[in-house]
Amino acid sequence: MKKRGKNVVIFGGGTGLSIILRGLKSYTDNITAIVTVADDGGGSGVLREDLGMLPPGDIRNCIISLADTPPILEQLMQHRFREGYLKGQSFGNLFIAAMNEIHGDFEHAIKEVSKIFRIKGQVLPMTLTDTNLVAELQSGLSIFGEDTIPEYVSKTNDRIMKISLVPDSCDPLEETIRSIEEADVIIIGPGSLYTSVIPNLLVRHVSRMIGSSKAKVYYICNLMTQPGETDGYDISDHVDALFEHGHNLRIDYIVVNDEQVDDKVRDIYKQKNSSQILMDDKQEEYLNKKNIKIIRDNFLDIEKNYIRHDADRIARAILEQRKVIDFIKG
Repeated sequence: MKKRGKNVVIFGGGTGLSIILRGLKSYTDNITAIVTVADDGGGSGVLREDLGMLPPGDIRNCIISLADTPPILEQLMQHRFREGYLKGQSFGNLFIAAMNEIHGDFEHAIKEVSKIFRIKGQVLPMTLTDTNLVAELQSGLSIFGEDTIPEYVSKTNDRIMKISLVPDSCDPLEETIRSIEEADVIIIGPGSLYTSVIPNLLVRHVSRMIGSSKAKVYYICNLMTQPGETDGYDISDHVDALFEHGHNLRIDYIVVNDEQVDDKVRDIYKQKNSSQILMDDKQEEYLNKKNIKIIRDNFLDIEKNYIRHDADRIARAILEQRKVIDFIKG
């Protein structure tokens, strides 16, 4: 049976990617989520160190977002043990770890888990190479590790100038290459700019393939700055970082929220050293010079004072092309 909808490839990691996937799956079955595997913290970091496997956490979240299964299975996969040696570890991570041990192959393990959860589309690791992140800071220091980088930068008020993969000879999966070649739409982000989004662009050939793709390329800009990564950043700073790291990268559209959060929520985030990212005339002029069309609207979804993207509204803005003109200004 022919699958419905456009061929969509989306790059990212963390909570941002999994949220957007929930919106996309309402409009297309042809989704390929490319997920960063440089995570070295939390439960994923423990399994990575103990079992020598790639970190499963972000991949777990993406599989759950695309799943077509009863809610209790999502609850099971997201359950974190509260006591004992397994305290803080999620059942879903252990499930993927067990499947990895059964098959002896991380890629195969992810495909089998995806079948069990009857996901719409596919979830792929950005590479099968065991890779880590190293950040070059404004102070001249180099900091190693996805979990350590933002923590150190936040404590020292330093600034990330460049992020790299170690080793840097990381190749994409063949399925990733094929998906990019067949894509109608390529989406970059949202997510932690330096530790979730950009690492995907550092895998060999990926930025070049995106740049030469027949697909329309969209960047979903973050809603808020992130302490230790994008302190003080505006929209142009985010885009500059993408182009500086993604050689031959192309961005056709940027998706930007233009609704301000209320004072209460803004103050809560201010206490966490996070501020809202909004469009202004300077940003608009910058994007026009880059030939990047702006899709702007109220893309906020706030629940219990937690800010995230409205996944359904973003999916409609990107995939329902006949309506895109309603969102574009400038």
